[in-house]
Amino acid sequence: MKFDNNIPIYWQIIEIVKQRIMIQELKPGEMGPSVRALSVELGVTTNTIQRAYIELVREGLLIPYRGLGYRITEDTKRIDKLRKNYSEEKLDKLFEDLKKIGISKDDFHVLMQSYLDQLEEK
Repeated sequence: MKFDNNIPIYWQIIEIVKQRIMIQELKPGEMGPSVRALSVELGVTTNTIQRAYIELVREGLLIPYRGLGYRITEDTKRIDKLRKNYSEEKLDKLFEDLKKIGISKDDFHVLMQSYLDQLEEK
């Protein structure tokens, strides 16, 4: 896997795991990938994966089980909040980028409504 050199790898791994949780590739209550398996998949050291997992445990998304690995939280409210925060961050970035080219809040609203209408037609 190719990583962005400007962002610590463990932070990028945190985002990868969060995305897998949000799209339910990693389902609530299931065991997550082992540290070793994820390190092989992503081509990084087990220490890097462990560092990312420690942060995900701190955030309450992974629950450690000594000798067994990590289970994905069953707290669906926490996962819903993760999705909401992720969506808001993406919308904030989009709106900031559009403001730079002169799109107002009202124009943004019209663009979004038009976009959603087009999606419904498909």
